Order: sequence, then structure tokens, then C-alpha cells
Amino acid sequence: MEKGSFIRKWMDRLGMSQQELAEKLVETATEVRQWKSDAPPPEEPKASQMEQLLEVAEDAIQEVLPKGEARWRLQDQLFSEESMYTRMRTFAQMEGLTQTYQALPYMKSMHAGQTRKPNLGSRQRVAFIVHPLIMACQAHAMGVRDDVTLTVALLHDVCEDCHVRPQDLPFSKEVQEAVALLTRSGSNHAEYYRKMRGNPTAMLVKCLDRCQNLSTMAGSFSLERMAEYIHETEKYILPMLEELKDQHLELSDAAFLLKYQMLSTIETQKALMMRINRAKKTT
Repeated sequence: MEKGSFIRKWMDRLGMSQQELAEKLVETATEVRQWKSDAPPPEEPKASQMEQLLEVAEDAIQEVLPKGEARWRLQDQLFSEESMYTRMRTFAQMEGLTQTYQALPYMKSMHAGQTRKPNLGSRQRVAFIVHPLIMACQAHAMGVRDDVTLTVALLHDVCEDCHVRPQDLPFSKEVQEAVALLTRSGSNHAEYYRKMRGNPTAMLVKCLDRCQNLSTMAGSFSLERMAEYIHETEKYILPMLEELKDQHLELSDAAFLLKYQMLSTIETQKALMMRINRAKKTT
């Protein structure tokens, strides 16, 4: 089998990026050099930890790909955390959002040194605060001006990831209660989401969180994890959006926009996964 056909076969079969495929197929730097010298490729994929060889492995993969094949590099970060931070701080000052203004430096200090899970095959480490900042900026852009909601969006992961008790957060009781509801304390999904129902702040922030994670999951989740995440979203998150739309008119616009973005992302990912599965069956 020609190398180009071999690589396309495994990329389709495993649903992998070029770099992730390199991680699984290449076990040593010697094998990479053998590929580059036109030696026969391995017959079976090898699961090995090859972070130190990613650069040379990617070069090897690129050399044997057919001319004209897409060679995209996934962007781990779409927006600058400095720009988003400044945007939210400016709006908080202008609009008298006292807790939001205070939450920005608090969130930044609590998540200092933490990073987001990178895209498959990437070695870039994105500051964790990009995630809550995107959520707060997205909520504000959708017309949400509630100080508590924006504060909770910024702080929603602090207790879970930084070992802080919700009652110790130096913010209002409303903020503490919503963050407590958003902090997972077990693996019972049904109970976790049930407790959240009835608190519109927690529900909206959870929907913002899920929307952002759905939009980035293709770069870091396995196909199996993506399917599980979509199922969980359809079972628990979409009904939350319906409740927000029907019972909290002030949030109906935000709920509509979140629902549109989630559904369009989910349906696109479903279509791509179905194509991958069909390709697997034909190989």
C-alpha cells in the first residue's frame, strides 16, 4: 500500500488529525527517519507517548501526504485573554457592575498557572482564564447586564479547580449559591442538573459553559467522548434552555442564541462523526 493511502486510511478510520496519527504510528525517531527515507510504513498503529517527537513526526507525515491535501493547524486560542479582560473590566466600570469588576482580578489570581486542555497534537498551553472570559464576554454581548450572572460566569470553575469552598468566596450570597450549584461533587449527572433547575443564574452560566465547550470539543475530545457529551447536552442542557426561554423572559434572547449555537455545533459534529463511521466501515 502506498504511504499516502495508508495514512489517509488510518486518519479516516481513527478520526485523527495528522499530528495525533503521528503520535500513534511513530514510536521512535528512527522510524520517522525510515519513513522519510521511503522505508515501508508500519502495518499496525502503535499507541506510544511521543510528545518529544511531534515536530519531526509531523514533518514526516506532511512529506508523504498527497499534494494539495489540507494542512490546517487548529487554533487553540481564538481571542486574546488580555483583550477580553480589558473589555469586561471597561464595561464593568462603565455600567457599575461592582462584583464583576472585583471578580476579574480574583478569578485571574485563582487560576494563575492553570491551562486549558490543548487540541489533539498541539503543544500550545492556553491560559485557563480564556474560558471564563469568553463566557462573560459572550453573555454581555448577548445583552446580559446582570452583575451576579457575569460574576458567576467568571467564577464558575474556581471552587472546583482551585479548592475553594463556595461559602468562602468574597462575593454576595447569590454568587456563592450559584457557584455552589455549578460545582460538581460527584458523578451523578441527573442529580447535578436537577439541583440547578430553578436557579436561572446557574442555569444560564451552565449553558454558556456547555456552549463554549461544545464549540471546542472536536479539537480535544475522542469521538466516543464527543458522542457522550452530545447525548448529555441533549438530555440535560437543551431542556434548561427551554425553561429559561419560557419562564424567564429577560433571558429569552440569550437562550435563543445559545440554543442556535449549540444545535448548529451538535448537528455539524454528528454529521462529521457519521461520515467518519461510514469511512471506517468501508475500509
